[in-house]
Amino acid sequence: MDTQRIIALIVFMFSGMLLWEAWNKHNQPPLQKTATQTQAATGPSASTAASATVPSPTLATPADSANGVHAGAGKGVPGSAERVRVSTDAMLVEIDTLGGDIRQVTLLKHPARGDASKPFILMQDKAGAYFVAQSGFSGKGFPNHTNVWKANVTKADLGAGDTVEVVLTNGDNTGIAVTKTFVFRRGSYVIDVKQEVKNQSADAITPTAYYQFLRDGNPPEGESSGNMFTGVATFTGPAIYTDAKKFQKVDFSAIDKNKQEHDKVATDGWIAMVQHYFVSAWLPEDKQKREYFTRKVDDKLYWAGVFLPMSLVPPGASATQNMRLYVGPQEQENLLKLAPGLDLVVDYGWLKILAYPMFTVLSWIDKMVGNWGWTIIIFTILLKLVFFPLNQKAGKSMAHMKHLAPKVEALKARYGDDKMKMNQAMMELYKTEKVNPLGGCLPILIQMPFLIAMYWVLLGAVELRNAPWLGWITDLSVPDPYYVLPVIMGASMIIQTKLNPAPPDPVQAKVMMIMPVVFSVMFFFFPAGLVLYWTMQNILGIGQQWYINKTTAQPAQTKGSTAKS
Repeated sequence: MDTQRIIALIVFMFSGMLLWEAWNKHNQPPLQKTATQTQAATGPSASTAASATVPSPTLATPADSANGVHAGAGKGVPGSAERVRVSTDAMLVEIDTLGGDIRQVTLLKHPARGDASKPFILMQDKAGAYFVAQSGFSGKGFPNHTNVWKANVTKADLGAGDTVEVVLTNGDNTGIAVTKTFVFRRGSYVIDVKQEVKNQSADAITPTAYYQFLRDGNPPEGESSGNMFTGVATFTGPAIYTDAKKFQKVDFSAIDKNKQEHDKVATDGWIAMVQHYFVSAWLPEDKQKREYFTRKVDDKLYWAGVFLPMSLVPPGASATQNMRLYVGPQEQENLLKLAPGLDLVVDYGWLKILAYPMFTVLSWIDKMVGNWGWTIIIFTILLKLVFFPLNQKAGKSMAHMKHLAPKVEALKARYGDDKMKMNQAMMELYKTEKVNPLGGCLPILIQMPFLIAMYWVLLGAVELRNAPWLGWITDLSVPDPYYVLPVIMGASMIIQTKLNPAPPDPVQAKVMMIMPVVFSVMFFFFPAGLVLYWTMQNILGIGQQWYINKTTAQPAQTKGSTAKS
């Protein structure tokens, strides 16, 4: 197998991977646009979601069972009650007094996709895009997300302070009083949730709190498309982390079939709902027994949450449980500080071992230059310098192969269809000329994982979302609106193809000429940041190959003349 055929195979494998992922993206169900269409497609409406039954732990202690704590499901109240609106410098949050649910979270520092004048809404109780955070207690006599709570305020504004609180109380359950407090801090996407239980009954109780996400199975708004090349499928769904099994993603389709596999009982970890660029996660305190669960509630409606049993509360006593809720962007540096493994929600595929260090270097460069477009260009140059010796070796090998092309053609004419003699003669030619026909392949194989890792870095980095470069490129995470970069990339690929030796097989030669066109069309729909990186790789590669061809031309010709004589 000659060098060109191997190179073509490598490139086609990589492009095939991209197309396969894009095909998966294409086959995701499209997001419904109207409430009527949504209800027909997904089954439950917002009011149905509010009246979903209360979850119960599967692992109950004898004491729990004796008290009837896990006995039944709460009675749902459809619709919505009053809304408490909370404003901070980072987000706007709406808490519904029906259930004490967090029904809407708007991230003020992250513009909406397609309309930079509006902030991005991560959580909302909108039909077709239903995603809320709920909390309560499981079992008979305990308040849960179907009860009505009383708020101490109707509006809370951070103002000039550093914290602001919303307190909810529930008095519907005789003998058990619960206070739920939400604490918001300046510059933070973390919401502290504190639940205090006061036992006003004559018997001891053992409360089991739950914290969960209720979400439909539709892809997030702006992440679905009817075009098979638009972007790449990114994971949306629950994720669980424990020290025992580390990061575990759970597909909605697995929950549908009741075949989800993840750690259920642990004393560490967290549970999250992940989507492209953003994550929402319940972060329990360590060394606390817990049970993680993922369940189907209704057609295309799912729970993902955690049960946290509390200690025995005697009559007249009280107990408090603290929980943190993160609702925000997948900023790795901040996620690392919050909980072990939380940074793993940034999907780098199977090359995280390479992708994370590359992202670290990119972030360091961006802190200096302040523009992600120039950061990508600088990083590409640095990466090219690191691999310069390998590329130099591969380039020289390909340049020598190009100068041997006339001799290869002469051998083809001499031996015709006798492939055995043709191959023997070519091996002898390579030996005489001291050329390794595979010399250009190994460097490419070594670099391929880095190219794929860079692809995942640029796809998953929330920092590129709404990040401008220059002129018409105002968002590096979306396709070039005027297709300028894909056209330049295609042209650079054509020039590279011309500089490399032509394959002896006419079919391969045609394939190599068609590939730039195929790649250009495919990259029309890929993020501009990724296309910029690929284009810079090509331009730098052109310069290096031109230099190699120029400096190795005379030696190759001399060798050829000597061999001929």
